[in-house]
Amino acid sequence: MYDLPSEDPEEPGLPDVRVSASRDEFHDFQPQLLRETCQPLHYSTDDLFIGTDLNLYYDSRHPLWHKRPDWFVVLGVPRSRRQEDLRWSYVVWDEGVAPFLVVELLSPGTEAEDLGQTLRDVNQPPTKWQVYEHLLRIPYYVLFDRYDNQLRAFQLVGTRYQEVPLAEPRFWFEELGLGLGVWHGRYQDTVGQWLRWYDDQGQWILTSAERAEQERQRAEQEQQRAERLAERLRSLGVDPDTV
Repeated sequence: MYDLPSEDPEEPGLPDVRVSASRDEFHDFQPQLLRETCQPLHYSTDDLFIGTDLNLYYDSRHPLWHKRPDWFVVLGVPRSRRQEDLRWSYVVWDEGVAPFLVVELLSPGTEAEDLGQTLRDVNQPPTKWQVYEHLLRIPYYVLFDRYDNQLRAFQLVGTRYQEVPLAEPRFWFEELGLGLGVWHGRYQDTVGQWLRWYDDQGQWILTSAERAEQERQRAEQEQQRAERLAERLRSLGVDPDTV
């Protein structure tokens, strides 16, 4: 895998300083939660690549043009197992596969472009919406606005994105065997509304910390059960160590 320079000549392959300066803790935490809970039923973690705030180069005719999604997943492309092979960016014409899903986290400075409400200037790169919809034809595009806890999902139908009406803030991806929904809870010691994945039973996919806590509670309950049983045996005059 290789990196390409960004459009900012002072930062080859790195985030534009103007973008980095506008990022907040939410834009760090939320992609982490999406990555942790993205465990597709039909794909192993070795058969998908997840990008977070990573340059996405989309046109070999204009190799400097790129977008930088908050989060995206590519199916059928393995993630790197060696540190020296970790991707600096995602180059579509090098990988041969476009993202399956892009998630953008709305913020006041990017909302208009994320929603496709900006026009392309003459002699300028296409807008984010044009890249996702027309050039890469990404099947699914999801937007999450944490300010009003609104989840919006767009599916590529023919050549256009069509918004999928959501009766509740959840959207199911049949291809993944997973759904994406808004969850109220604590993550990274921060309580709020978060976007995370759920399974075909409607249960939220657990993070590693949640699994560890669940196992700790299970072990504690088992220990308490054993202690109660031992106490009961003693009350009957039976040494529990001999049973």
